[in-house]
Amino acid sequence: MKMHKSLTAAVIVEAAQRTMFGLDNVGFCIECGAEHECEPDARRYVCDDCGKSAVFGAEELLISGGGV
Repeated sequence: MKMHKSLTAAVIVEAAQRTMFGLDNVGFCIECGAEHECEPDARRYVCDDCGKSAVFGAEELLISGGGV
C-alpha cells in the first residue's frame, strides 16, 4: 500500500498503541498524511483535509502491512 511519506512505521505503531491502550481512535489519510479520529478498522473514509477516500485506522494499517 502506497502511503504518504510522513507515515512511517514508528508513527503508525505509536498511533495504534494510543488506540489500543488509551482513549484515542487514531487514523491517517494515506494520501496527505493527516491524522483523523476514526474507528480502528476504518478503511477508505473520506479525508476532511484533502477530500480523498484514503483514511484508514492505525490498527488497520498495521494489519494490512502499512506499519511494517
